Order: sequence, then C-alpha cells, then structure tokens
Amino acid sequence: MGLRDKYAYAIQTAKGKFDGSAQERDGKLYWTGSVKTENEKNEIWSAIKTIPDWKDEIVADIEVTGGPAAAAPSSKTYTVKAGDTLSAIAKEQLGSANAYMKIFEVNRDQLSDPDKIKPGQVLKIPA
Repeated sequence: MGLRDKYAYAIQTAKGKFDGSAQERDGKLYWTGSVKTENEKNEIWSAIKTIPDWKDEIVADIEVTGGPAAAAPSSKTYTVKAGDTLSAIAKEQLGSANAYMKIFEVNRDQLSDPDKIKPGQVLKIPA
C-alpha cells in the first residue's frame, strides 16, 4: 500500500479546499499548496494526524491565502438586551432561530455557553 492510499482520508478531506498536490517520493508524502482559511488548513492537518506515523511520512507546506479577514467577513454587531436569547437574536438578525449556533461560534472569544448571554454584551453577527 502506498502513502497516497494510506492517507486517502486526508486527501479526500482536502478535496475542494486544497489547491495543490500530495506527491509521494522518497518514502514521504509531500503536500504543497494553499487553502483559503486557517480552518481548512486545520481540517486537513486533523485528517493527516489520524495516521500514527504521520510525523515520519508527511512533509507539508500548506499556505493560507484568505487571511484572518476571510474567516470573519462580518462587521455587523448586536448589543444584547435584557430578555434576549441567542435563538431570538438569530431569528431577528439571520432569519432563523436555528442559526443561533452560528452566532455562538463567531463569539466564542466571549461566550462559553450559548445559554449564557448578558445584557450589554456586543455580539458579532455572521454574514
């Protein structure tokens, strides 16, 4: 079995995200290319690391081209009022109460629980 077969899961994970190649030579798999976001890069690395031997078999140069601005294109905010819930804010701002986790995810720097928001907090609203 070749390294491309061994790392098929990582290669499959990279499809549609990774602009580059994974070439096998000299007993190693060389990943060279770019992705748009840090999250995409981390996704690929997580898939690579499912193979215990990855440290001895992988040489990777994966560049992030989108930069931090690409990961957070929103500049819209919302100030929490008494009685607000993330689902109510999501319904008002994003059109669906079920989108509350999107708001939670982009505000993880200040929220540890989607049920614990406080009046006066300024939340980022995703695009």
